[in-house]
Amino acid sequence: MQVSVIGANGKIGKQLVAKLHQDPQHDVVALVRKQEQLDKLGEQGINACLLDLTASVADIAAALSGSDAVVFAAGSGASTEDDMTLRIDLDGAVKSIEAAQQAGIKRFVMVSAMQAHNRENWHPDLVPYFVAKHYADRELIRSGLAYTIVRPGALVDEEATGKVSIAGDLEPGSITRADVASVVHQLIDKPNTAGKAFDLINGDSPIEEAINKL
Repeated sequence: MQVSVIGANGKIGKQLVAKLHQDPQHDVVALVRKQEQLDKLGEQGINACLLDLTASVADIAAALSGSDAVVFAAGSGASTEDDMTLRIDLDGAVKSIEAAQQAGIKRFVMVSAMQAHNRENWHPDLVPYFVAKHYADRELIRSGLAYTIVRPGALVDEEATGKVSIAGDLEPGSITRADVASVVHQLIDKPNTAGKAFDLINGDSPIEEAINKL
């Protein structure tokens, strides 16, 4: 399976790309915004392509062409203004969904945010971010694609634990970015995860076991 990772230079995206690159069952295409990022990936022997999410749907579809699955792990970042949150986390995500449809790609995994589906649980200081995630997720659900929406809790940069809790709704918690990457890596080609959306935090269940129970 060839997997295009949008947001491949992000903290989750980098780790996911590395896992897919090392996995003989997958070919990965890392989609990044800057030439220096592209050059660095090339030095590592990783197939990469330039992609700016402010581009047209047709341009995004061309970048995704040939892949069997798309992972959207991009984000505008905590230091950007609200307009970039809308352009990347919402419009960029929706354009990527439309591009996958145009390119004939059926499988789409979205890295969202914990409780993005429940307005009453949005952090008051992050409402534009949650609005973007909420509506991007809704468009993916409506798209007809074989989607999986992963909604991780508070992200931390600690070492992977290999253990998680997965459910439609969870109490607030945290998860390592490494464990998020592992979850996405392991579910990408599992048919039982299609059509599923869930919260994700570190917990007591081995990742494979938690995924198999979805």
